[in-house]
Amino acid sequence: MTPILGFLTPLLIYAIITALHYWLPGRWITGYVKHPETGELLKYRLNGRLVLVVCIGLWFLLGYMGWVPYDWLYTVRWYSLAGAFTIGLVFSLRMVLPYPSTGKSFLADFFLGRLENPQLQSGRIDAKMWLYLIGAVMLELNVLAFSGHHHMTFGDAASPGIFLCAALVTYFVFDYLTFEKVHLYTYDIFAERVGFKLGWGCLTFYPYFYAIALWSTVHLPQSAMSGWGYIGAAITFFLGWTLARGANMQKFFFKTQPTRTFLGIRPESISDGEKSLLVNGFWGLSRHVNYLGEILMGVGIAWSAGYTGMIWPWLYPLYYVALLLPRQLDDDKRCAAKYGELWKQYKQRVKYRVIPFLY
Repeated sequence: MTPILGFLTPLLIYAIITALHYWLPGRWITGYVKHPETGELLKYRLNGRLVLVVCIGLWFLLGYMGWVPYDWLYTVRWYSLAGAFTIGLVFSLRMVLPYPSTGKSFLADFFLGRLENPQLQSGRIDAKMWLYLIGAVMLELNVLAFSGHHHMTFGDAASPGIFLCAALVTYFVFDYLTFEKVHLYTYDIFAERVGFKLGWGCLTFYPYFYAIALWSTVHLPQSAMSGWGYIGAAITFFLGWTLARGANMQKFFFKTQPTRTFLGIRPESISDGEKSLLVNGFWGLSRHVNYLGEILMGVGIAWSAGYTGMIWPWLYPLYYVALLLPRQLDDDKRCAAKYGELWKQYKQRVKYRVIPFLY
């Protein structure tokens, strides 16, 4: 019976998240992407942080009442992963098969998608933001269950690194859902379509792989890492967060309030009379400094678990390297096509791609 219940667990959780997203109060936010037919800016109904808090409350309530063990998602993790894998695959097929080809091969359409910004219920549910919400909330529930299992197993002998790792991932999730509107201006929203990469990625890969540092270590006793190691991991994470969040916020304010000073940084830009590009602050360090921030956060999370000799936690930051370095090449091509000569000027002002003074 446990394998079946475990397999169905993500389906039930995703349904609850969807219902909460639909029914709980939300804010209507005008985004950056335009409707392909009307040319009007798309509107999004956002309530991710509220949905997250309610889901965490439900998790604690079910555990407190004794209806579902706190570590249920750890106990059924492989069955749950199989269920999420199936959901992600079915969703991807549903988002691709009924719609016209983009002119590429079926495999390309299946992986990258055919629809750019599908919305349901008059925009009440945006497919991309819904996918990220599902992934973020399920990730957090996995984190709580995995760290809960560690505490239930080892008690006072539990490893502080496990709880630091859980706290950093939790901060990552809360941060993302707190600044949902800022992410309406990021690459994923305006450049990608909804297919296997985004659909399966958010329904399966995001909530399970992002927890790999905990998945691979919570069954182990306290690590031998020193307190300074934990401090170094936390500093690395928050340095990365500062770069990623700072860069995204600076770009967000520049696009929405072009003259606004951010963290004491008065925006400096270059323009061709129609389009403008930031050339100072975070965006003066490198052309994709936010990607460096994401990678450093991944390093901090992997390091914080305390088992630095294991390869599994390090797969998380390595995934970011594999994802973001090719993406910055694609983004450069996209920007070169969009901004033309202005992009060449920007590259002369900001010489480094990702890592200041190195790359």
